[in-house]
Amino acid sequence: MKLSLWARILFGASAVLFGVITLMWHDADTWQGLPILKLPFGAIVGDAIAIAQILGGIGLVYSRTARAASITLGAVYLLFSLACIPGIVADPKTYVRYGSFFEWFSVVSGAIGAYAITETSAVRSASYANAARLGLGLCAVSFTLAQIVYFRFTASLVPTWIPPSQSFWTILTTVAFALAAIAILINRQAALAIRLMTLMLALFGVLVWIPMVSAHPNTHGNWSEFALNFLITGASWTVGSALARLAPAR
Repeated sequence: MKLSLWARILFGASAVLFGVITLMWHDADTWQGLPILKLPFGAIVGDAIAIAQILGGIGLVYSRTARAASITLGAVYLLFSLACIPGIVADPKTYVRYGSFFEWFSVVSGAIGAYAITETSAVRSASYANAARLGLGLCAVSFTLAQIVYFRFTASLVPTWIPPSQSFWTILTTVAFALAAIAILINRQAALAIRLMTLMLALFGVLVWIPMVSAHPNTHGNWSEFALNFLITGASWTVGSALARLAPAR
């Protein structure tokens, strides 16, 4: 099975999971603080968006529907990104608002990467893949800044049983994000950098969020963080797969 398909499976499965938990629990923790539920008919709008994620996630796995599914997921997560902007305007000095925007925009980049994989024209496929690369590169800059700004919180998430210390791994992963951002943005070994960043994000999910969900399954925020972590992982992997397809042409 091609790696690009595995990437789409992870991306799609994570979208389905996020859609399912938002259908199950209508609260701010589940929605990652997005003001969806505050809209007129917010619960109905939220359910419609959740269903769109589920359908898009399923459709992403199959070649015949992957193109339409990537458009659907891109539209949903672009909406999530835009929903972060009022919070940024209202409180521009708080970085968490910017961090949320770029987390969701990294998923938008993944949807663009998925669309690039389905594109039959080599020229257009390359254009979409490079757009996804630039978007993900900017998001990697944000991931770096978020770990610097919220260093203590990030360190607190590192399991204490992993030597040598929580601070060591926080510094190392921050540097790794920074190096990945540079490689991706200047397009030097970008596909390799994205693969390594994808592996690091996957390890975050395995070492941090799976234990958190297991220990506190009734905390809705843990489930949404778990789903979002693997959404970003799948998105990153998909962008890397889209770039890898350009290598033979080059």
